Amino acid sequence: MTSPGPQALRPRLPSPLQSVDDDRFARRGVRLLVKRDDLIHPDLPGNKWRKLAPNLRAAAEAGDRALLTFGGAYSNHLRATAAAGRLLGFRTVGVVRGDELAGAPLNWSLARCAADGMVLHFVDRATYRRARDPAFLAALRDRFGAFRLIPEGGSNALAARGCTELGRELRGRADVVAVACGTGGTLAGLAAGLGPGQRALGVPVLKGGDPHFLHAAVADLQHAAFGGPRGDWSLAADFHFGGYARRTPELDAFADAFEERHGLPVERVYVAKLLFALTALVERGAFPPGSTVAAVVTGTP
Repeated sequence: MTSPGPQALRPRLPSPLQSVDDDRFARRGVRLLVKRDDLIHPDLPGNKWRKLAPNLRAAAEAGDRALLTFGGAYSNHLRATAAAGRLLGFRTVGVVRGDELAGAPLNWSLARCAADGMVLHFVDRATYRRARDPAFLAALRDRFGAFRLIPEGGSNALAARGCTELGRELRGRADVVAVACGTGGTLAGLAAGLGPGQRALGVPVLKGGDPHFLHAAVADLQHAAFGGPRGDWSLAADFHFGGYARRTPELDAFADAFEERHGLPVERVYVAKLLFALTALVERGAFPPGSTVAAVVTGTP
């Protein structure tokens, strides 16, 4: 995959793959690897670069100069989009879930977006759910002018195709490749890029009212990107710890101990839940002895 723009956005690919010596896995005869996608780019780490790059190329080729997208108060995707706008000269607008945040001091994540030039537009949660409503999008265009729409999490057909390279980089390297999931775009592309006999495993970090909503989203993305199902993939639910960006003392203690044990930074919204899930699953015997499991590290703390 080539860079979508100037040198400022050039990635480090392929990202490093390193072995982690963890006795909880070793006791079960399972080898743990980590795919350091957090090192791809300092401002657009991991799956954010892989998903945004093809969308940014399409925007540049079409002559679009403004991007509008959606996200929560701690959205990695909003930060990455804002950074891409700064680096490539796009005007950016972020529609933020939660009107209660309007007028309040910005948290560190939204402050970073604003510092990179993103205009933040806060809406209530009911309005936010209208992200695909043509009338709502028309109102946003009336307010902010013409823009290229990038969906929440950056997950669309272009993004799924962009993430196939992640799977290709891991062909023959692991039996199971696991990634934390928000909107499903990375999992859709990862599964498509893996080789025969490999399985992609998604760990949802959101608490959905419908347990099948993410499965349907991934299937729809694969249909849009590739014309139908691609690869072997599944979801490991029940590791969301209450929902997006929610944390518990148990999760924090696990992440702190993993960092201390292995000297690896553990991002809390996605990566901590991924690593916790894999550790719980290996201790339940979910992976046969002799297996190699790779965890994709998609973000930085």
